[in-house]
Amino acid sequence: MSNQPLTNNRITELFKIEYPIIQGGMVWASGWRLASAVSNAGGLGIIGAGSMYPNVLREHIQKCKAATNKPFAVNIPLLYSDINELINIILEEKVPIVFTSAGNPKAWTSTFKENGITVVHVVSSSKFAIKAQEAGCDAVVAEGFEAGGHNGKEETTSMVLIPLIKNAVHIPVIAAGGIATGRQMLAAMVLGADAVQIGSRFVCTPEASSHQNFKEAILHATEGDTMLSIKKVVPVRLLKNKFATTIQTAEAEGATASELQTILGRARAKKGMFEGDMEEGELEIGQVSSMIHSIKPAAEIVQEIWNDFKEALRNPLSS
Repeated sequence: MSNQPLTNNRITELFKIEYPIIQGGMVWASGWRLASAVSNAGGLGIIGAGSMYPNVLREHIQKCKAATNKPFAVNIPLLYSDINELINIILEEKVPIVFTSAGNPKAWTSTFKENGITVVHVVSSSKFAIKAQEAGCDAVVAEGFEAGGHNGKEETTSMVLIPLIKNAVHIPVIAAGGIATGRQMLAAMVLGADAVQIGSRFVCTPEASSHQNFKEAILHATEGDTMLSIKKVVPVRLLKNKFATTIQTAEAEGATASELQTILGRARAKKGMFEGDMEEGELEIGQVSSMIHSIKPAAEIVQEIWNDFKEALRNPLSS
């Protein structure tokens, strides 16, 4: 890595941003306040559409455009039930960048590209990274299973996944999963990433729409306090609580996917992360929760990560 990896690399040029730091589009956390704050600070803020009705997404996009003149993105899970309506809103509102996940990128990438939108797809394996590249995506997010929320079934860690995907595709690679500091950012870039996507750290900001109870629970998390769960339905990394224990017990007893879905029910994530039920809610967060000890403004976190990154670059082997 040269001493100029920084404000002039493939991702900063692609997104027209100052720093190669992307905020994850997390459900029940990443609204217009967080996205605009990160974008105004020089990173790329992302609105998480996965927990929004179409009319709510439109409102967040419009408020984000009013709050920043910098680029921002929207993350869309492609298996979302009202996907057509969400796509139309993104096209009508002229969102400049879209991150897609949880589905086949071939379905909508050409539509986005025809409308001048930059497209990034989230993947958990080199196989899916190649498919995203073939579909015309401009970049991929290589998400290791340390990440919070929905995860790949492969359970590949970031340290293994990043170089695998870097060697498999020629488009830019954004590393995600297990990253919360500038030193971790440098490690990801040494492994071949062009940028990092950080989710969990940005939950503990005043701008995140997550419930204060959830933020406080993250501050008290230690190593081993998250678990990969609900694997027969869709793997999700959760903070351990009563609900997570119920799922874990059911899985150990051989529960079917249908039985797990019944336990999961509806709006479980909203109950936990947005409404603050720390016992029965689904609390999606990454392993780096054990490294988060404070609630800070998003802009301060961006600058802290960047300064830490520059210091690590100058002294990579210092303690």
